[in-house]
Amino acid sequence: MLGLIVTDHIFTAHPEMPEGSLAKLRAAVVSEPTLAAVAAELGVGACLRLGKGESSSGGREKASILSDAMEAIIGAVFVDGGLEAARRLVVDLLADRIDLEAVGPGSADFKSQLQEILARRSSGAPEYELSDEGPDHDKRFFARVRVDGAVIGEGEGRSKKLAEQAAAQAAFARLTLVGASGAASTDHKQNEQRHA
Repeated sequence: MLGLIVTDHIFTAHPEMPEGSLAKLRAAVVSEPTLAAVAAELGVGACLRLGKGESSSGGREKASILSDAMEAIIGAVFVDGGLEAARRLVVDLLADRIDLEAVGPGSADFKSQLQEILARRSSGAPEYELSDEGPDHDKRFFARVRVDGAVIGEGEGRSKKLAEQAAAQAAFARLTLVGASGAASTDHKQNEQRHA
């Protein structure tokens, strides 16, 4: 059920992607790490009934258990409310992650990429500011990333982590665009000097 809903969503949301990329995107989203992360953000671990041994050994934080629990929740919503209810839940929980992963395999960690490009340019470290709005069950988070006091990127998401990643993505795109424009401008000037 989860695979069906995600496949339909990414095919509709990203019709420009080749088949191989769509398959990789689906695999990245319908995976134990992703589902476990979603379950952790929702606080699913605290609601699980576990045996004493599993509970005392950190079972509430285990990726395999959280991932299975998340699949069970989606399945329960499907049984109770049908395909449309399950689709709404899955898209609500995973749409931001799908959009981040759609940039390319391994490209979703824009915070690390931003840190690297700033280090190469000997700039200050990025600082993130967070705010939120809405009720607990439908909260949206907003992030700004600053470098040396200046805002260089803004983003939003359904978790603090996703909002920060979206802000970092915007900042990374801005910096690489500025870098490319600067390089193009330098090349143009050099060409003018050669032809002068």
